[in-house]
Amino acid sequence: MNWNKWIRQFHRWISIAFTLAVIANIAAMGMEEPVLWIGLLALVPLILLLVTGLYLFVLPYAAKRRDIAR
Repeated sequence: MNWNKWIRQFHRWISIAFTLAVIANIAAMGMEEPVLWIGLLALVPLILLLVTGLYLFVLPYAAKRRDIAR
């Protein structure tokens, strides 16, 4: 598996983790005293989604630029 496919697969799995963290956050909001760390739990996969998503977004433009430079 090459690097780009690995990043894409990682992005997909992190999106599942983010979805589960948001569901846990919504469930925790129903508690009398919501726990702060559950609210922050969704930030970790969200940051990873941002980084991998930006990489995947730039990937086609970088490939075009490489082709033009040849």
